[in-house]
Amino acid sequence: MPDVVCSLKVDVAQAVPPGPDYYLVRFPYGTESYDAHGMHATVQPDDVTSAYPDPRSGLIWPQHDAWADLYALLYWEDGDYTELRDRFVRDPLGLADVPDSTCTEDRPVTPGGQFIAKSWGMFVHPGVPLGLMVRHNSLKPVKLTLAEFKLAYRI
Repeated sequence: MPDVVCSLKVDVAQAVPPGPDYYLVRFPYGTESYDAHGMHATVQPDDVTSAYPDPRSGLIWPQHDAWADLYALLYWEDGDYTELRDRFVRDPLGLADVPDSTCTEDRPVTPGGQFIAKSWGMFVHPGVPLGLMVRHNSLKPVKLTLAEFKLAYRI
């Protein structure tokens, strides 16, 4: 069992805008299923205060240098898109360095809503936040109706 876990969930739909840019999925504060180490707090390690749904509400701030497991669950509403993409990103807002994405996946859609689960292992570091980013190829916003983002590692 991991020593350090942050588990974020949002089941309030968020509209993902159209266009070529990835969207940082946002998560409310204080509703996590687990965040005993304060890795998703309103006052962040760089002393900036965040409020949901600003972009910083999509960040998990690891507390240690570690090899970590990341997990995501994404539920998309049915739409006129033909492709969905998602990725994990180190420093997605460029707060400490240049954003560094990994585990980028694109997939064709099936009829109806799309329900995606993914996992990935990677090194994490204090001061380098993590995010879950998504995009679609519709010409109008598409709702992400549920999202979960989880980080787990041993120290």
